[in-house]
Amino acid sequence: MSREKKENINIQKEPLSRRGFFNKLWIGLGTLAGIEVLGISLNFLLSSSKMGKNDLASFIVAGKVDDFKPNSVTPFRSGKFYLSRLNDGGFLAMSLTCTHLGCSVGWNKLENTFICPCHSSSFEINGDVTNQPAPRALDLLPVIIENEIVKVNPNEKTKRQSFSSSQLTYHVV
Repeated sequence: MSREKKENINIQKEPLSRRGFFNKLWIGLGTLAGIEVLGISLNFLLSSSKMGKNDLASFIVAGKVDDFKPNSVTPFRSGKFYLSRLNDGGFLAMSLTCTHLGCSVGWNKLENTFICPCHSSSFEINGDVTNQPAPRALDLLPVIIENEIVKVNPNEKTKRQSFSSSQLTYHVV
């Protein structure tokens, strides 16, 4: 292209008005915000589908097997669960949320029961309801034992109607 034609093309461009500048700025910022919202939404949807019972990163280390005596309950307030070790040595992790209205249950060591302060529901050491209005047992959380270390996943709650011995996790030597 010759030099004259280039100069003619440059001369023909009109300067960008203030209104035109702001219109382009808003379009650019709106596009950027839309891309951010889309990225955050996709990240949320994809990250929740990746979580599962076998995702070891989501497990909390509760402690060594020998740290928990048979017929004991240990609260883990930060993980929002209780870890029970029954008389036969089996472990059971349960949500501390009452199945009635979602209040936090407390462990009463003297009575050997979980008690909800909101409506006096009570639960056995294995999470079974002993006093209503709670409609079902406390929610169950996955427990694994690796190298004599007990781990619980507080992100995977399983609703259950009642206790079953198949819900227990045992330390196998």
